[in-house]
Amino acid sequence: MSVHPDRLVVHAQGEPRRNARYVLYWMQSAQRPWDNAALDYAVTRANELDLPLLVVFGLMSDYPEANVRHYRFMLEGLAQTAPHLKRNGMGFRLRSGSPPAVAAAYAGYAALVVTDGAYLNHTRAWREQLARDAGCPVVEVDSELVVPVRRASDKREFAARTIRPKLHRQVDEFLHEQPQPTVTVEWNGQADLEADASLARCDSKPNDDVTEADLSDVKALCTRLPLDTSVHEVSRLYSGGPEHARSRFEAFLDDSFVHYSDHRNQPHTDDSSGMSMHLQFGQVSPLRLLLEAKKHLDSYGDALKEQYEDFFEELLVRRELAYNYCFYEPNYDSYDALPGWAKQTLSAHAHDERRPLYSLEELQASQTEDEYWNAANTEMRETGYMHNYMRMYWGKQIILWSPTPEEAFSRVLYLNNTFFLDGRNPASYANCAWIFGLHDRPWTEREIFGTVRIMVPAGLKRKCNMTAYLEKVDRLSRFIHEAPA
Repeated sequence: MSVHPDRLVVHAQGEPRRNARYVLYWMQSAQRPWDNAALDYAVTRANELDLPLLVVFGLMSDYPEANVRHYRFMLEGLAQTAPHLKRNGMGFRLRSGSPPAVAAAYAGYAALVVTDGAYLNHTRAWREQLARDAGCPVVEVDSELVVPVRRASDKREFAARTIRPKLHRQVDEFLHEQPQPTVTVEWNGQADLEADASLARCDSKPNDDVTEADLSDVKALCTRLPLDTSVHEVSRLYSGGPEHARSRFEAFLDDSFVHYSDHRNQPHTDDSSGMSMHLQFGQVSPLRLLLEAKKHLDSYGDALKEQYEDFFEELLVRRELAYNYCFYEPNYDSYDALPGWAKQTLSAHAHDERRPLYSLEELQASQTEDEYWNAANTEMRETGYMHNYMRMYWGKQIILWSPTPEEAFSRVLYLNNTFFLDGRNPASYANCAWIFGLHDRPWTEREIFGTVRIMVPAGLKRKCNMTAYLEKVDRLSRFIHEAPA
């Protein structure tokens, strides 16, 4: 079998259902037609059982903290994924309702159910719910990490320095090309009629009978769905989809990778990969990104060694540390989960004078005395993206301007989850907590921050071309709101 056994987690044991009509792949976190370990495993099992493969996606219009910005990007991705699946002999169904309820309706006619990796509380609970309801074996495949989260470590890691050697020891076992199996029994389009009828009776929230046909016009679909439209979509600047992710990363390798080490902390440049939003929706595999970067290293040798090592550190060590945190810390989105030393020092300085204090509304509107912060927040609010170096500064300043550290944490998380395309995922939750000391160490004691690391405007001005950054944000903001030519 091409999928490494350590990627597999069996949620419901047993033999495949007899007289089944298909093998079911419940697509959730890995929304792509290639470089998808869960899909590969599902194809392999379907071939072994001499059955077709059906892929189903459950669409709920009230996904936690998601708005039309997130939905538009995600649905653009599914609109690219669905035709690839169909051309390769698989069935694909997009149905409205709670994702585990949709999966359970189709599981009633499946030999077994395969699903992809779950790392957050609610998505893990969904897998357990399906395991109780499916009536057949349910297998989860750790699809969104290079080294599977349970294999990398069996506990919450303290910092990058504690997980790094574990990942380095194991990564070669996983960092190689994976053959993509092809289906041997093609989907005939008729095997799921009873499942559709079952779904119509299940306790879900229908959204005007959404089907895969609606993906032909994503804009119209987003207009019809009862989505939160308080945040505008940004597809004019960032379009979702595995094809867009692949072409964007190819351009990064060809044009920007050589500058990555020098420019990755330079927010006025465009020399970062831009893959975080695509990783958030599973439109690209981190394994594929590392493999393609390694090919560039092999082609150019030592000239790109530093760039590859820095990219490796960010994509493997830092990202998988974040997933480790969310997987082993059930309160990953809570101030209480911060390290004890950080909470203690922030509490000791909780009554330090804070001037000015800004309301959440003022912060959201970028109405502060700090033009650099205003630009970073505007980039986030208007485009759904912010350069990572500015994200660190952005969050640190919110601590300064909030009445308590707990309120600052709440504000950072709210703004992060509301406006960022890559918000609401393990890397993003860990990044927010890092602002308050997670995966860091004590530094020199300061007012308000205590021994939590600070960042100051003078440091930005010294290290970065902030004039160019301000111009860049202004240009992008105007582009988002310009009428199409």
